[in-house]
Amino acid sequence: MGRTTFKTVVLAAGLWLAGALPGAASQGEEDLAAARALFERNVAAIQAKDREAYLACYLPTPRLVRVGPDGMQLGFDGFEAAAPTTASDDWPDSLVARDLRLAWVRPGVVYGTYRYHVVSRGAERDGISTRLFVRADEGWRIAVTSAFDGPAGLPPPPVALVGATLYDGAGGAPVRDAAILVAGGRIERVGPRAEVELPDGVDVVDLTGRFVTPGLVDAHVHFSQTGWADGRPDALDVTADHPYAEAMATCRLHPERFQRAFLASGVTAVFDVGGYPWTRGLERAAEASPYAPHVSATGPLLATWVPKALNLPDQQQMLLLEDEEDAAVLVRAHAAQGSKAIKVWFIVHAGTDMEHMAVVMEEVVEEARLFELPVVVHATTLESARVAALAGCHFLVHSVEDKPVDDAFVEALLSRGTYYCPTLTVSAGYEQLYKRELSEELLGQLVFVHPSVRRRVLATGGVPPAPGTPPRMVDTIVAELARQRGMRAQNLARLAAAGVPIVLGTDAGNPLTLHGPAVFPEMEAMQAAGLAPLAVLTAATRDGARAMGRGADLGLVAEGRSADLVVLEKDPALDIANMRAITHVMRAGLLHQRRFLLQEE
Repeated sequence: MGRTTFKTVVLAAGLWLAGALPGAASQGEEDLAAARALFERNVAAIQAKDREAYLACYLPTPRLVRVGPDGMQLGFDGFEAAAPTTASDDWPDSLVARDLRLAWVRPGVVYGTYRYHVVSRGAERDGISTRLFVRADEGWRIAVTSAFDGPAGLPPPPVALVGATLYDGAGGAPVRDAAILVAGGRIERVGPRAEVELPDGVDVVDLTGRFVTPGLVDAHVHFSQTGWADGRPDALDVTADHPYAEAMATCRLHPERFQRAFLASGVTAVFDVGGYPWTRGLERAAEASPYAPHVSATGPLLATWVPKALNLPDQQQMLLLEDEEDAAVLVRAHAAQGSKAIKVWFIVHAGTDMEHMAVVMEEVVEEARLFELPVVVHATTLESARVAALAGCHFLVHSVEDKPVDDAFVEALLSRGTYYCPTLTVSAGYEQLYKRELSEELLGQLVFVHPSVRRRVLATGGVPPAPGTPPRMVDTIVAELARQRGMRAQNLARLAAAGVPIVLGTDAGNPLTLHGPAVFPEMEAMQAAGLAPLAVLTAATRDGARAMGRGADLGLVAEGRSADLVVLEKDPALDIANMRAITHVMRAGLLHQRRFLLQEE
């Protein structure tokens, strides 16, 4: 290659850009094409884990330069010795190379940079890499290579998704052959491809034949629950082998186990409607991360009854709500601590004074309004749900399951704009837990979850029954759950037909209702209850975002919105079960292949 000073390189590049070098334009074009071809071979060799093809891309001399966080290293021999073998596990699981920029320096020399996204043993990294491509005796080779991981929060490079059929989340007609330009983690332009001007040099991903929707919103989750019995000792006590305090510590320390499962299931935003105080801190860490869904959290529940088993000695996720004074004090404390809503766990038991509770609920709502906080209510009886609606609650996160809803209840919801989350399938998890039998549906979901969750779920059959629990008691419980399931579906159909805004929520975290993949049976149950596929999609996108207070930013594929998208192989408008056919998930502008979101140890 010969010796070249920095001054000479800069001067040569400047002369070429000015067109001052004879024949520079045609020579530059040829060299740029050769460098691009070499770059593509280099990336393809890494993706194929082809050691021979990979090494053939680099200058085989002592002049090869490698630069990284540990400094500069010289020579091909050391590089070759450190290169992974074809059969080794040292290759990345995935490498996505985007935003390649090439600059012609002089004949036979091209400088380039690109952005990378690497998945290696479950860890994901983003950064920038440089290459100096030279024409050597062996042909074009890489003479200088460097790679530096980017800082946290660095937006992915711009990208355009073209050719897919787009369902924007608002329930309208699809946009066929759509183009979606994403930059800075947001949607910059969207519409028919013929109407969307793409900037020069932007990476284009061809999605012809596929379908794009907004990222899904699960508006009813609990990070303080594990998806198994160790997170709900009030349902089945397994604390002898799985101490509750340890389960909660793991939930707090490793929320990414649930977050990755959500993304792999197409869920890019969640509403945590009740949990330990640390759940409030999830929002900030997750907001700009392409590896986690958006999070809003209510913090601890205001509960009309507190099971001792669901609090820890040093912290509480349930705070007793008995009177108006409790309402005022607890709401103010939640506002000061950063809760995004107030959650009331409205449990009705023998002797509950509903007139008194109506006054308490009104106080909760009025106090919350002072801090512009919506009120979310767990109420499963018609009477308690009516009290909550009349008090002005924003969001009912469970179905009425004791009796059919009436006209007065429908009017109460419509007049106050209350969102209704049917949460149809959570009882199926309890049914399987009590019977110690796992459904084929649940077993199929295990591919999405962290191995630690998978192991606990598969251990369900070996958990002994609680002492003194006769089989007929289990049969009675299962029969009642089935009755409630039918009533929930019947009431959903009535409310949806009346125009009540419906929202998708799974109650994820409850036993055998798994964070992430629980959205699939839930959406399908909503369709089976009578909702059209696109109505279910709207409930799972636009209206879910509105219910969690993020309607201005999430839930739609529209200009200015967060770039959170799902790419499908099948048309969700034909059958909402086609939402299972996910190929890619985009979060904050980073397009993940779904298979690389699946978790291993």
